[in-house]
Amino acid sequence: MRKGTESKPALRIRRGSVERYLKSRFGEDARLLGLGEIGGGAQGAKEFGYGKPLSIRFTAGGVEREAVLSIMRGDKYGHQFWWDRAAILMFQYETGARLSRHVAPLGLGYFDERDDLVGVSGVKEFFILTEKAAGHDYYLDLERIRREGLLPGDIALARGFATWLAGVHGQKRDDPDLYLRRVRNLIGASECIFGLVDAYPYPYELFSPERFAALEKRIVDWRWKLRGKTHRLACVHGDFHPWNVLVREEPGGLDFTVLDRSRGEWGEPADDVATMSLNYVLYGLYGQGRAAGEFKRLYDAFWEQYLECSGDTEMLEAIAPFYVFRGLVIASPQWYPHHPPAVRQRLLTFLERVLEEPRFDWRHIGKYLK
Repeated sequence: MRKGTESKPALRIRRGSVERYLKSRFGEDARLLGLGEIGGGAQGAKEFGYGKPLSIRFTAGGVEREAVLSIMRGDKYGHQFWWDRAAILMFQYETGARLSRHVAPLGLGYFDERDDLVGVSGVKEFFILTEKAAGHDYYLDLERIRREGLLPGDIALARGFATWLAGVHGQKRDDPDLYLRRVRNLIGASECIFGLVDAYPYPYELFSPERFAALEKRIVDWRWKLRGKTHRLACVHGDFHPWNVLVREEPGGLDFTVLDRSRGEWGEPADDVATMSLNYVLYGLYGQGRAAGEFKRLYDAFWEQYLECSGDTEMLEAIAPFYVFRGLVIASPQWYPHHPPAVRQRLLTFLERVLEEPRFDWRHIGKYLK
């Protein structure tokens, strides 16, 4: 089990590294004249630790200049990881010059694994490059099952998902603040419950503003139920649904690769279980107007295997608000505009019903949809 935010070695700021960065940013004639903690004056060849702003005096183009080098410390206020802190610093760099009387931003960059300063310049947008994995989107299998029924490998694949998830969730971390952050994000983040509610049409003919308001109030009650479950913090995928899984044929049967990890490395395991299992419910509603038949078999196999592998029956006391989040996604007229009205109405009913019980009854999913 891990405690704290990050376990990387302490950052050391060296004069030579600072001067090399100044040359890359301001030209080869740049020279470092002085480096010291704010208010403390230059301190010769001393290396500096992580956290306090440093005063830099240098020349570039024959002109002597002064600057401040700042780094954010990690804390429990949504800054646990370096990418959290990077977002804040990027915002300050991009917007500082547009505010009258604000100090001018001179450079943006990061410290690499050698504690060298690497500059970022002229950014318009960031990108990521990943490998291309073999296989087809898992949702295509669900479409095929809807048309043609189950094949021998379909149940085994659903059980394989559950086995893999149980293994991922078996990695635990002792960090109550991080669990609480994940619950806050679930409720209030722009891409989670409150943000999704705001993205529905207003007013919405299938779910009135009064019903949305009541739903949000009940979600806050559930936030306080989860307040005592910080021991459940575990490694998660964060967006484990049929569009983020690639399936391929292997000599031993079907295998899979996952895509697009989202919303953090650590969280509540119920998030991943709710996400995949509710998609089986969705396809069951499409196929037969109720969570039955072939997709009910997939749903049952997934849940049975997960609980057998993880032993985590406490999840049933935590999953309801995560089902609400995923239900808001798959019931959304923006994300899923082609649902028949009866399917959408059953999903919206599910949002309310699942919050009514303190413990989710996974074996009788149909009662939440009536």
